[in-house]
Amino acid sequence: MTATELAKVLHDGEHGGKAAQLGAALRAGLPVPPGFALAHAHVDAIAHDPAHSSVRHVAEAFAALGGSVAVRSSAIGEDGASASFAGQHATVLGVVCAQTLVAAIKKVHESAHAPSAIAYRKRLGLDATPRMGVVVQRLVDAEKAGVLFTKNPMTGADERVIEASWGLGEAVVAGLVTPDRYRVTRDGRIIERAAGDKDLAIRLRAGGGTHEVAVEPHRASELCLGDHEVTALHQLALRCEGHANAPIDLEFAFVGEALYLLQQRAITRTT
Repeated sequence: MTATELAKVLHDGEHGGKAAQLGAALRAGLPVPPGFALAHAHVDAIAHDPAHSSVRHVAEAFAALGGSVAVRSSAIGEDGASASFAGQHATVLGVVCAQTLVAAIKKVHESAHAPSAIAYRKRLGLDATPRMGVVVQRLVDAEKAGVLFTKNPMTGADERVIEASWGLGEAVVAGLVTPDRYRVTRDGRIIERAAGDKDLAIRLRAGGGTHEVAVEPHRASELCLGDHEVTALHQLALRCEGHANAPIDLEFAFVGEALYLLQQRAITRTT
């Protein structure tokens, strides 16, 4: 079987850093959406031969997972303490069929060989030949989403920094909006609430994929997170920190009152 349940990924040697981080989070009982991971050897095989026998196993795992999924990079050495690879590798959202899944795996694989990704690896002194694992994760149809840093990435202050917007978190990660910004002390006290300009949201498309939708003008400048949601994020950050040895940043999503942890990684200065 080529697909490994995320909770069973114990280290990053075959499946990559992102899969290992999510596996550890699931075993710790954190609210991570279910999914599976593909080792770099199987990703290579699928990328070079879409008719490879691995494809059947991946299609079976996808069918068992059900619904729309996100296909994320999980390269060996990615999301480690010295290299985040943030923005270097592809993510494909809203995959709804096995055929599209194979194309998404190939796209993520190809992104590791892009000139910018290779240059990043060389700058960090990493092996110039990438080994790309893949995470396939049930996609949360977020009403609001974003990122949280357990330490201020700009000043180094010992405080939480949260950036959030309407819809899927891709709008924040890709810099498509000016997100709302919140700062929270180590003991959970909110010390800043700054509304952004969130005039668009990324939403799932019914037939697969995502699209941009306009946000009503009055909501574009309205804070998307209430104090109870900021507090829930602070509590999640405390739980995540309990399993990390360094400051981390995480990606989150809310659906109603439910909070999901989508990714977590060490904060790095090299991007």
